[in-house]
Amino acid sequence: MKFILKILPVFFLFILCKPKPVEEKNASNPIKNSGFTIAFGSCNNQNLQNNLWKEISKNNPNIWIWGGDIIYSDTEDMTYLKNNYQLQKNNKHYSNFIKNVEVLGTWDDHDFGKNDGGRDYKYKKESQQLYLDFLDVPQNSPRRKQEGVYFAKDFAVNTSIIKVIVLDTRYFRTELTADNNSKKRYKPNLNSNNSMLGETQWNWLKDQLHNSKSDYTVIMSSIQFLSNKHGFETWGNMPNEVEKLERLLVETNTKNALILSGDRHISEISSKNIEGLKYPLIDFTSSGMTHSYTSYSGEENPYRIVDVIAKKSFGILKFDLINSKITMEIRGEKNVLYRTYTQKYMK
Repeated sequence: MKFILKILPVFFLFILCKPKPVEEKNASNPIKNSGFTIAFGSCNNQNLQNNLWKEISKNNPNIWIWGGDIIYSDTEDMTYLKNNYQLQKNNKHYSNFIKNVEVLGTWDDHDFGKNDGGRDYKYKKESQQLYLDFLDVPQNSPRRKQEGVYFAKDFAVNTSIIKVIVLDTRYFRTELTADNNSKKRYKPNLNSNNSMLGETQWNWLKDQLHNSKSDYTVIMSSIQFLSNKHGFETWGNMPNEVEKLERLLVETNTKNALILSGDRHISEISSKNIEGLKYPLIDFTSSGMTHSYTSYSGEENPYRIVDVIAKKSFGILKFDLINSKITMEIRGEKNVLYRTYTQKYMK
């Protein structure tokens, strides 16, 4: 009995002083508004001037989503990669921007560490931690232990829920097939063993969509999903994976989904009617922020509904939750509106 009385104070002291783990919130506090604004962009060279942060702010975004290529650091030197992330983070315009805007995002090849790189990049684990450092993800977050940077978060806006899913098209992606018979870099390969997301991430995505209660689902893919004729990186290089995602959206009865993408140094909007889906699937591409495809002279895209902008630009999504529609804007320097498109969705 005396022994128990002696250890009780120590026990209670341990309970009171034991640090609580930091839990990463996957749902936002409710926002009382009839609208919601998402800004996004990609292809941001940390050594070039970015004149867009103040212009993006003028649109009063609720969140910012990185579409990849946050920095350009094709390397196997993790110190070099870390320093380039820090250079971007120390940029005064960017640091001021993120004071008032929540930041989510994914990576692409140049911040992953290898041009057009995939699962065989040998420093992907180390690179992932540096990427999460950049986004200030807590050290004890589950994202620190998983392989890949995929993530999802729900935003409650009045009675609506907007789910944002960021995919990782690098960590698990199998090898691409070179096109040696044309001027294109890659060609589609029908091999059913090809994978864009890997089994683990596919299972996670399936759970996210099956269990979702969202009214809108915004999926960020660093590379384009619909445009598939240009010969660069695209989901279209793995037709089996394109079909898999389309089928998953139908099977899970995912409400009002759209895809965001980057990578191409051009901005455009594509749309495809998918059998079994009650709305057109849109792929809104926004790229790049510090440099663009200025020599662009045209390329085939059977799904394009808004003309290509080959100037430095960013993307804006304006949700009108009362009228169930999303207005998509391609904007650039001085907040100039280059293109706009509005899609009506189902309530």
